[in-house]
Amino acid sequence: MRPRVSVVIPVYNEGDAIMPCMERILRDVLLPAEILLVHDTPDDTTVPYAQKLAMADPRVRPVLNTYGRGPANAIRFGIDAALAPVTVVTMADGCDDPRQIDGLARLVERGVVVAAASRYMPGGQQVGGPRLKRLMSRWAGLSLYHFTRVGTRDATNSFKAYHTDFVRQVGIESRAGFEIGLELTAKAARARMPVAELPTIWLDRQLGESHFDLGRFLPSYLRWYRFAFGRRLTMEQLAARRVRVEAAEQPVPSVALETTS
Repeated sequence: MRPRVSVVIPVYNEGDAIMPCMERILRDVLLPAEILLVHDTPDDTTVPYAQKLAMADPRVRPVLNTYGRGPANAIRFGIDAALAPVTVVTMADGCDDPRQIDGLARLVERGVVVAAASRYMPGGQQVGGPRLKRLMSRWAGLSLYHFTRVGTRDATNSFKAYHTDFVRQVGIESRAGFEIGLELTAKAARARMPVAELPTIWLDRQLGESHFDLGRFLPSYLRWYRFAFGRRLTMEQLAARRVRVEAAEQPVPSVALETTS
């Protein structure tokens, strides 16, 4: 049976900390689904546990990211590898509520291209986490919601569902970190495509170690924050951006120099 939703989870040396998170996802996702555990290297400490889960449940797919290291590339690879028409991105740290994956996916099935789990709408909440990061995220989300009409109060949250074909058409330009959620929300807003949100309660991770580096990722977040304020773009224009970015990343072929004796 073809899955209705592909759940993409970038992992990095989670080890056995991945197990409680996966147990909740496998229990709470009721739609026909595949769960892609995307790792950067074969020796990632998550891999043995991912393989064990895959043997026990056919919904689990450990996949090796070949687009380059880092969470952005892992998410890009996972969406490209997804088999379902709806893709949900969630984190391996257990901070997101897996019971909402079905609801987010159903919003996309009803016609939106981005469905966000929102900490900052009525009924949502963020518990724990660095105070500066919380303040900046809330300010960015609410200001974008009121001034650019992006359709969600939580554009920076990574926990979102996407229409898979929409993502593949407009492309993902992010290469640094977790700013993909903001990028795709901003692109949907610029194209005047529908975005919706559901309230969520985000809980700071209890196991393992966070790999989020605010100083490193902040410039990329600011880039897409500014992008959201631009004029309307057509889907064709966004697709052309994707083509230009992909072309710029292609290696320049080396030209053999002829020598004469």
